[in-house]
Amino acid sequence: MAITVNIYYSGTDGSARRFAEEMVASGTVDAIRREPGNLRYEYFAPLDDAETVLLIDSWESQRALDAHHASPMMGTIAELREKHDVRMRVERYVTNVAYDAATDSGFVWE
Repeated sequence: MAITVNIYYSGTDGSARRFAEEMVASGTVDAIRREPGNLRYEYFAPLDDAETVLLIDSWESQRALDAHHASPMMGTIAELREKHDVRMRVERYVTNVAYDAATDSGFVWE
């Protein structure tokens, strides 16, 4: 069971993008990606909202996500959120292990 958390960081005057850029430049993103159980930690910018950045944050288990939440990186993230004055909106998804990708093969091309 994988867990994916979509976090929408929003601010003003480009602060969300500066937050994400500093997360990358500071090495925090690379450190999180090296944590046991991390599957994905990647930022995206919506085309229709210049003041929001989306983080797709995926973990192999709740245990791995809990360990991440208990790590020193969370303090760094909180400091950067405050520095850049960004707000968060969170969506959480759990992978359906019974899902058969062949079901969608007529709609999905690789």
